Amino acid sequence: MKNLVIIVLVLFLSVSCKKELVKQPAKLIEKGKMIDIMYDLSLLDAMKYQNPLSLDSTETDPTKFILKKYKVDSLQFAQSNMYYATDYESYKEMFDEISKRLAVNQRATDSIVKIEDKKAAKEKKNKPKDSIKEAVKKPLKQQVNIDSIKQLIQSRKKK
Repeated sequence: MKNLVIIVLVLFLSVSCKKELVKQPAKLIEKGKMIDIMYDLSLLDAMKYQNPLSLDSTETDPTKFILKKYKVDSLQFAQSNMYYATDYESYKEMFDEISKRLAVNQRATDSIVKIEDKKAAKEKKNKPKDSIKEAVKKPLKQQVNIDSIKQLIQSRKKK
């Protein structure tokens, strides 16, 4: 009797595990397009994290813009996202692809920033010296000349 209960439980569990948790939506977004949308949304979230006020000042919702770019509506995206999320391995592969794209983008951006930093350092070295700062640093003899120029200007104003 115990064996029969165990066998029935095992059969019941195996049959119930095969059942889909979420049915495939009628307008399922293809996997590649879904990855593209999620990548763009990831970039948008990163922008919100780095500078929250930059996106708050815009009058349009950037998420709506991204969905419009791919010609999908928010309900279609939500249903497709829920459907893909039920298959853990497939969903993980999608996020791994997004992570790879973000890493490539990050390396390219970092290299551009390094190049720009090097250019700025070179420009700083080659920048002409500030004549006012140099005049302040000069010895007292030159300061006397500057004072005499001030006196000359003041005497002309009096006339």
